[in-house]
Amino acid sequence: MKIQILETGYFKLDGGAMFGIVPKPMWERKNPPDEKNLCTWSMRCLLVQTEGRNIIFDTGLGDKQDAKFRSFFEPHGTDSLIGSLQQKGLQPEEITDVFITHLHFDHVGGAISRDESGSLIPTFPNATYWTNEVHWNWALNPNPREAASFLQENILPLKHHNVLSFIDVSDKDVNWLPGIDIRFVYGHTEAMMVPIFTIGDKRIIYCADVLPSSFHIGLPWIMSYDIRPLDTLSEKKKLLEEALDHGDLLLFEHDPKIEGRVLGRNAKGRIVLDHESSIASFLAG
Repeated sequence: MKIQILETGYFKLDGGAMFGIVPKPMWERKNPPDEKNLCTWSMRCLLVQTEGRNIIFDTGLGDKQDAKFRSFFEPHGTDSLIGSLQQKGLQPEEITDVFITHLHFDHVGGAISRDESGSLIPTFPNATYWTNEVHWNWALNPNPREAASFLQENILPLKHHNVLSFIDVSDKDVNWLPGIDIRFVYGHTEAMMVPIFTIGDKRIIYCADVLPSSFHIGLPWIMSYDIRPLDTLSEKKKLLEEALDHGDLLLFEHDPKIEGRVLGRNAKGRIVLDHESSIASFLAG
């Protein structure tokens, strides 16, 4: 199995929303906001190549949204999903699977594009797109608090083009493909999926929005976007304790600078970030 980062650019979100109950004097030292209180965040996706499959995990924001939408979230940077993929020597037609951790627009936006006529089409025409039925139904009938995150133009074309497939939901980690397990979590949104990769005796966890950045390592550092923050706290605590025990590498989807970290404990016994590590150096170590 080969795992590589696909950088897709940056966008901005309100600092207060991203850091929840944490006071601004604490979080602004970690990710300084602009004059509108917006902080910059990455949209870091994955390319996983295994057993003849080229799999993309999440797809970033995409580029099909209008100017009004873009004015709210200010996407920027020179990286793009397709550009990063091509740098790895692959074209969209060569992608076999697209795994979507959850259907919020900053994770699924790049899954659907507009063709020359303006019609919405799958960005990866030969791929199967993977979600789960529990989350899919949740996204199709969103609650008012979460509705702005589930854009129908990102979701309905997957069904219309008959490229959608569901992974069975379980209260335990399930094996999806050899070396790839899936954990279902419910704090951020209903039945979000967290991929756990095993290569030899090492594990890599793509944290999605359980742990969106290295800044969120502290248990109370939970986004206001989360629909069940106390569940997030429990899910994050479990993930951190397991990752520390196993010596796992955590990959952060939204951290503006840091790709991944392993964990340690400080003098008070708290779980903290230890050293920064790329996927390659972690697997080689």
